Amino acid sequence: MDDLFTIDCGEILLREYRIDDADAIYELTSQPEVYEFLPDFKSTREQRLDWVTNYEIPSNKEFLAAVPNIDKQTYLRLGIILKETGKFIGFCMTGIKEELPAPNREIAYAISKHYRNRGYTTKAAKGLINYLFEKTNVELLNAVALTRNVSSNKVIQKSGFTFVGEIEIENQKHYHYTLHKNEWQDNKEIQKLSTI
Repeated sequence: MDDLFTIDCGEILLREYRIDDADAIYELTSQPEVYEFLPDFKSTREQRLDWVTNYEIPSNKEFLAAVPNIDKQTYLRLGIILKETGKFIGFCMTGIKEELPAPNREIAYAISKHYRNRGYTTKAAKGLINYLFEKTNVELLNAVALTRNVSSNKVIQKSGFTFVGEIEIENQKHYHYTLHKNEWQDNKEIQKLSTI
């Protein structure tokens, strides 16, 4: 277990998927609060185990092996783990969003209804953003959220993204945001100065 990739985000960790996460991911993606906004993530328990075992874990290994040059890598999916209990409470990921103009790497996330409004999702998003800009060749990140998904839009804004405009994906209106590496670096410098 100790050899799994992790990112420390304070109260939470981002951790590479394990096979025994399949049930927790299945439970999470079965919550109406999650599949309303991420319908493609809904599955049967058997499908989820198959996806985690045969697609998501191998994809994570390929992604991490390619760092820092992740241009051709599709997805890195990380569990959001509550440090205090070791519980899998959500996920945060990066991947290519085909519906967006290039460069179209995005970040996305979901958190259990039992752990909302505690800042965990924003911590996870910032942790993944920091990793991507510090350790890989990513220069631009995207985020999209349905216009009605108030919580997700707040997380994106708190994570430093800039609103670009509306975009239609699968006949639904989304807000589209971007974050450039140089903007992120400038924000980090401003944050450092404000803590001195």
